[in-house]
Amino acid sequence: MKPIAMLALILGLFLEGPAHAQDRDATAKAEIAALQWLKLSDSADYSGTWEQSAGLFKAAISKEGWESTIRRVRTPLGAVLSRKLKTAQFTRSLPGVPDGEYVVIQFETRFAHKASAVETVTPLKEQDGSWRVSGYYIR
Repeated sequence: MKPIAMLALILGLFLEGPAHAQDRDATAKAEIAALQWLKLSDSADYSGTWEQSAGLFKAAISKEGWESTIRRVRTPLGAVLSRKLKTAQFTRSLPGVPDGEYVVIQFETRFAHKASAVETVTPLKEQDGSWRVSGYYIR
């Protein structure tokens, strides 16, 4: 590696700092949790999505209420044909919820009956250190 390239790499790592590395690590873990949760949703295991959600999510809607709502929204869309990560943003504050560690993730998704949709999945780091979905929205 050339000395200038090495210096740029070292400076980049130094300037990034540990906080950014932690945010990147959190984002990666949150993305995994979101994809696992979406896999349940894709297979119409809506009960499983509620069970695998964050406590904050469960406190906001009953299992039966969630199943009814998500079934009404997802069923007409049909099967997922493709899903691509659009954005993932780590944050400690979101409107209407307690501060914590959240990652707002957007996927560009193509369904059998909706050619272009954006799914927003928001995992939350729970007190036990696990990442669980605290919010889901399709537009």
